[in-house]
Amino acid sequence: MSSVSWAPVRVVTAATVCAASLWVVPGPAAADGPHGIDDLRPGAHAAGPVGPAEPADFESRLDRRGVQFLPRPDVPEPPEVSALSWMVTDLADGKVLAAKDAHRPLPPASTLKTLFALTVLPKFSQGAVHTVSLEDLAGIESGSSLAGLKEDMPYQVADLWHGVFLSSGSDAVHTLASMNGGWRKTIDDMQETARRLGARDTRVESADGFDTPGQVSSAYDLSLFGQAGLTDPDFAHFASTKRAELPQDGGPDAFTLQNTNRLLVGSRGVRPYDGLIGVKNGYTTHAGNTLIAAARRDGRTLLVTLMNPRSGGRNAVYEETRDLLDWGFEAAPRAAAVGVLPTMEPVERTGETQPVAHRPRPVPLHKAGVAAQPDGARLTRNWWFLSAAGAFGIIAVAGLGTVLWRRRRTVRRRTGGESESA
Repeated sequence: MSSVSWAPVRVVTAATVCAASLWVVPGPAAADGPHGIDDLRPGAHAAGPVGPAEPADFESRLDRRGVQFLPRPDVPEPPEVSALSWMVTDLADGKVLAAKDAHRPLPPASTLKTLFALTVLPKFSQGAVHTVSLEDLAGIESGSSLAGLKEDMPYQVADLWHGVFLSSGSDAVHTLASMNGGWRKTIDDMQETARRLGARDTRVESADGFDTPGQVSSAYDLSLFGQAGLTDPDFAHFASTKRAELPQDGGPDAFTLQNTNRLLVGSRGVRPYDGLIGVKNGYTTHAGNTLIAAARRDGRTLLVTLMNPRSGGRNAVYEETRDLLDWGFEAAPRAAAVGVLPTMEPVERTGETQPVAHRPRPVPLHKAGVAAQPDGARLTRNWWFLSAAGAFGIIAVAGLGTVLWRRRRTVRRRTGGESESA
């Protein structure tokens, strides 16, 4: 074989090297750098829009003592109120506008009935009929609020819930708890619901909120219950009902229940709040006055939770809530968040509500980042791998060809350039 016959070898070798260099030119960019596939910033790999992102240095202030508010030149400061604990939340995005001792454990009184409703309300059809028995009404504490249920009288389940929400009736709570399997089981179920919702400050010892040693909740947890309840149409209906007949079918023994939430109905010296949509008030000697209140104006819904005002006024819980709602509607468009409630998403009519994710959502190292990539990003990473493997293979072939060519030249020099061709 002549030296001329090796020219194609050299040409092929050069061509393969060039092809290899072209092969490894990247396709669509897929950086593994600080903001690429392994971007560990909160929410960096969330699928779809997640709403306005918090600043990278966002840190919840809800675990701190005292009033938490981030001043801004164009945002008024929250009003001074006497409550031991309170919180104002914009339910559109869960943004907490301001709070005071949001995780302070305090007795909740009848606001705990919101947790009872979240636990038991989904379990029975509103049209189902239950005849109240003596056993249903056993164990009601002296001094408890009552709806006025009568033994051996049939009631629809909706009647019982009117008794819970409007009159804060312990007789209605006991009856529903009996239907649920008993008082102790219902307490355990409520504790499990609190755990599932992320309400870590709540300890349930009495399903109706009656003063019981060890029973506590917090403004944060009660806000979770109010937020979750408003995602359920039945809960929202009962929480906003001002008056109802008991039983609702009427009859000679029927009478009218009026909601004891004065901010909702306007009573005993309290003007009704414009746009109020519920949720639940409470009072015991140990807890003082407590209130979860939601109001909607111009498409914005705010939730205020307030526990145990200390001013001594008989309507202080309602007037201080009014002040916080007024401030919230003015401040909400521009206020900075001091914390964020998890998004609540209703589950298909088991009625249960589940926290979807806290905002900002933490992304675990590597695995979640890769798993959350769209298909195109995964294909890009596969492209890099295949390209690299193909390039190494081509270069190896080219290198082998070069070695053979050099060896052939050496043999030719030693033999005087003898040709093997005819």
